Amino acid sequence: MTEIRTFDSSNSNFWKKLDELLAWESVSNDAVNGVVLDVIKNIRERGDAAVVEYTNRFDRMSAASMADLEISRERLQQALTRIPAEQREALEHSAERVRAYHERQKSESWSYTEADGTLLGQQVTPLDRVGLYVPGGKAAYPSSVLMNAIPAKVAGVPELVMVVPTPGGEMNELVLAAAAIAGVDRAFALGGAQAVAALAYGTETVPRVDKVVGPGNIYVATAKRHVFGAVGIDMIAGPSEILVICDGQTDPDWIAMDLFSQAEHDEDAQPILVSPDAGFVAKVRESIDRLLPTMERREIIEKSLTDRAALITVKDLDEAAEVSNHIAPEHLELSVADPEALLPKIRHAGAIFMGRYTAEALGDYCAGPNHVLPTSRTARFSSPLGVYDFQKRSSLIFCSADGADDLGRTASVLARGEGLTAHARSAEYRLKG
Repeated sequence: MTEIRTFDSSNSNFWKKLDELLAWESVSNDAVNGVVLDVIKNIRERGDAAVVEYTNRFDRMSAASMADLEISRERLQQALTRIPAEQREALEHSAERVRAYHERQKSESWSYTEADGTLLGQQVTPLDRVGLYVPGGKAAYPSSVLMNAIPAKVAGVPELVMVVPTPGGEMNELVLAAAAIAGVDRAFALGGAQAVAALAYGTETVPRVDKVVGPGNIYVATAKRHVFGAVGIDMIAGPSEILVICDGQTDPDWIAMDLFSQAEHDEDAQPILVSPDAGFVAKVRESIDRLLPTMERREIIEKSLTDRAALITVKDLDEAAEVSNHIAPEHLELSVADPEALLPKIRHAGAIFMGRYTAEALGDYCAGPNHVLPTSRTARFSSPLGVYDFQKRSSLIFCSADGADDLGRTASVLARGEGLTAHARSAEYRLKG
C-alpha cells in the first residue's frame, strides 16, 4: 500500500500539520546561486562567446558560433510538416481555443474629459519584445509554447524570442511546430541560466527582451530571480499542485487519476483530496493502490504521493472551501453536484475546474484558459498568466488652462506642506492669477 498522509480536520493539530505539509522552500542553495551568478556575469561581459561555451558544455553541443544555435523560422515551419497530422490538428485546435479565450482579456486605451476641458485616461501598449523559455530534453512541453506565446501575440507584442535547450543537438519537433503555430519570431537552441541571461541583457546575436516568461529547472528559476529588475518575469514557479474537493459521488478511479495527473510531473508535485465523506476517501485510496502499478511514471507518482500528498476528511463542503482557501492551490477541482453553489466560497485558486467531468488535464492542453498558474500558495495574491502580463499602461493627463489653475492650487498647498517648493512653484507658474 502506498504511504499517503491522512488528515482529519477535527483533530486539534490539523492546521499545524497542514502547514507543515504545504511548506515549500524554493530559494536556491548557495551552490546553485554561485553557478548562476557566474554565468550571468560571463554572459554580460563576453556575450555570444560565453553563450556558445556554456551551451557546448552543458548541452553537449559542438556549436562553432551563434549561427549554429539560431533556429530559423523555416525550420519551425518545417516541423509542422514533419509531425503526424493528428498532432498538428491537436496543436491547432488548442491554439485556436487559447487564442479565443485570451482575446477577451485584451485591455484597450481609454480617456475621459472633465467639465473644464482636462483630459485624463490610460494608454495601453504592448511590450516591445518578450523572451520565452521552453524546457527541452525529456521535459519538452509544446503546450507551454502555446500558453506563453499566444497571449503575448494577442497583446500585440511585435517580437517574441524563444529559447529552448537541445541536449546533444536533439530538437523536439512538437515544440518547434507549436512555435510556428503560435507565431514565434526568432528561436535559439539555448537553455539554462545562460539563455535567461542572454535574453535579459542581450548579446551580439540574441536581442535583449523586456520580459522573460516560461518554466524551467532550478538554474532557470534562479536566473530569472537574479535578472528581475533588468527585465520583467512572469513568476518563480514551484512544483505543480492539485486540490480536489469531492462530495463523495464521483467515481473514485477518476479522482485517483486526477491526483496522478499532477503527481507525474515530478517528485515534488503536491496532490491533495478534501472530502466530507470518509468512506469515499478510503475508496480513493483503494483506487490509488490498484491503479498505480499501471502508470508509466509510477516511481515519480509514488514519490510525490508519499512525500507531499494528503487525503483530508472535513466535516462538510463549507469547511472544504475553508481548507482550499488556506492552501490556495494552483489547480482546484470542484468535483461536486453543484459546483456553482460552492464557487462563491472559493477565494484563492489559480484555476478552478467545475463539475465531475472537468478534468484538470483539459486545462493543461486545450480548454482555453492559461495553464501558467501561481503555485506555492501564491494564488492568494497573484493570477494566471494572461494578455495583461504583456501589456503596460501609461497614465494620460492633459490639462486645460482652467484645469491647470484648479489643480495647481491644490498641488501648491500639498507640495509646500511636504517642503518641496520647486514642485509648488512649478504648479504656481501656471495659475491664472
